[in-house]
Amino acid sequence: MDKRPIGIFDSGVGGLTVVKQVIKELPNEDTIYFGDTARVPYGSKSKETVTEFSRQIMRFLIKNNVKAVIIACNTVSSNCFEALRAEFDLPITEVVGPGVESCLAATKNGRVGVIGTQATINSGAYENGIKAKDSSIKVFQKACPLFVPLAEEGFTENDIAKLTVKTYLQELKEKNIDTLILGCTHYPMLKKTIGEFMGDEVHIVDPAMETARSMKSCLEKLSMTGEETEGSHIFYCSDNCKQFNAICKKNLGLECRVHKVNVEKY
Repeated sequence: MDKRPIGIFDSGVGGLTVVKQVIKELPNEDTIYFGDTARVPYGSKSKETVTEFSRQIMRFLIKNNVKAVIIACNTVSSNCFEALRAEFDLPITEVVGPGVESCLAATKNGRVGVIGTQATINSGAYENGIKAKDSSIKVFQKACPLFVPLAEEGFTENDIAKLTVKTYLQELKEKNIDTLILGCTHYPMLKKTIGEFMGDEVHIVDPAMETARSMKSCLEKLSMTGEETEGSHIFYCSDNCKQFNAICKKNLGLECRVHKVNVEKY
């Protein structure tokens, strides 16, 4: 057994949707979460900038003795996962692969939608992953950059959220898709509003659950699972701890111990 924590990071609060699934799937594991709230969003930044930010966060997590890392950010996963895996010698799981697998299992008519940040959509990671498995599937993509600040502000079910969802997703709704991948870990916070707009006939894929299961499988194979005790969870962010704590409590039902850290020194 290995009681060291799992490190989880995102550009902001979106990765809390992954933490929620990790707690469900791996209740005995300790976690350390970092949300880069001072520099969110990542989706409009260059690949080089996102990669450098991610290296800083990885070094911070490793300094805190994590045994493995979940990249709970689609922008990082789709743009610099391979670079991080090559540089850092520990198990790393990302969110794109699990999202692709969930999509392939869900679609019945072979018409799927992918929504994400501009950087994730531009990378083509989801479309390429889907096409590599089944070239007959039609993939329709849409960047929805305003979903991230809505999630960061906690505006997920109000009139602003509903209007923004309609504005972005109307064209995808008209494509007769039966599956929609939430290709950003912030987006599940708007899942209810997105689902109500898209309708019951569209299956919403949240990669967070499969990502947690992927990490569970990885740790089991490497004999690195935690002890048979309830896991503890520590949260760090780079700015605005009060707002982070409020969103954490809303999404996880936990009073989070949130600590501010200057990750740029790592």
